[in-house]
Amino acid sequence: MTQNPSNETEHALARRTILKAAGLGMGAGMLSGLAATAAQAQGAAVAAPAAAGADVWSTEYWTKKGEINLNIYRKRVGAPVAGEKPRPVLFMVHGSSNSSRTSYDLQVPGAKAEYSMMNVFARNGFDVWTMDHEGYGYSSRSSGNSDIKSGVEDLKLAAEVLKRETGVTKAHYFGTSSGAIRAAAYAQAQPDRVDRLVLSAFTYKGEGSPTLADRAKQVEYYRTHNTRLRDSAMVRSIFTRDSLASSYEPAMIDAMVQAELKYGDQVPTGTYLDMTANLPLVDPLKVLSPVLLIRGDHDGIATVADLFDFYRQLPNGDLQFVIVPQTAHNPTVGKNRFLYWHAVNAFLTMPPQVA
Repeated sequence: MTQNPSNETEHALARRTILKAAGLGMGAGMLSGLAATAAQAQGAAVAAPAAAGADVWSTEYWTKKGEINLNIYRKRVGAPVAGEKPRPVLFMVHGSSNSSRTSYDLQVPGAKAEYSMMNVFARNGFDVWTMDHEGYGYSSRSSGNSDIKSGVEDLKLAAEVLKRETGVTKAHYFGTSSGAIRAAAYAQAQPDRVDRLVLSAFTYKGEGSPTLADRAKQVEYYRTHNTRLRDSAMVRSIFTRDSLASSYEPAMIDAMVQAELKYGDQVPTGTYLDMTANLPLVDPLKVLSPVLLIRGDHDGIATVADLFDFYRQLPNGDLQFVIVPQTAHNPTVGKNRFLYWHAVNAFLTMPPQVA
């Protein structure tokens, strides 16, 4: 376990946030029904869960950032129908080492349970979107390093495609790891376009992070190179570095390696450089939306104290801080992913605030 709280304060914070995660599960079904009723009364888009096994429709779009082609991917239950009421939109932002579909729409041969977060939330009633940032997945490679600032510009362009296709101007955003930093930075830059914001495996200042301390040993390489090696060994190390490899199924790791390496063995260095040399990248006082901070109890990317420092400064009173047990840096594909998804869904389907 690499994320070992170093003092009694952090242990106390961890206990309180774990209790909050436990409390979140109490009465979730009742809360979901109340949320739908309240949202309907205020004319808001409501996530209406689909029948079990409902077919999920998908499509892709393209947008351009100068000469760079950016790939956007969408999934929902059933194809859009002219004149229908828009569904709540959930936009998922990927991290530093894996592209969007590998991160959020992973297919694991022989798996007994779902791994695609996009499928799960599509069936939960959301119109689910994601994109490959510059230098990742199906999007163009360039001489840039695809840092956080670049990622915010990508999201601005994707938001216009989303608006064109759905009529929705304000969406929920979810990001994990550096994707959470991208999502928070976007929320800071475009507060009127973000509804509820989920920051998973987020990092604020990075103080006390064993993962970032180790990564910082290569900071000069990240300063002088725009790409880094992301081979099979590197992808596999993502699931072992927090000393909780048992929280992942080997078949999932094999599937992720196979799915991701078809895009090549190089990825941009920008987010690694930002996280080792340029933190903090987000001012919590400028993030105006409701926020869920969620992390695994073994995640080494940030300490609880670092996250709580961010959390306590957020200006919106609609806040949650959840720690998922027996979970490391990648909760979306861990064995406890259903517990994690439950907490995220409960936050996204909360009733609207009343002034």
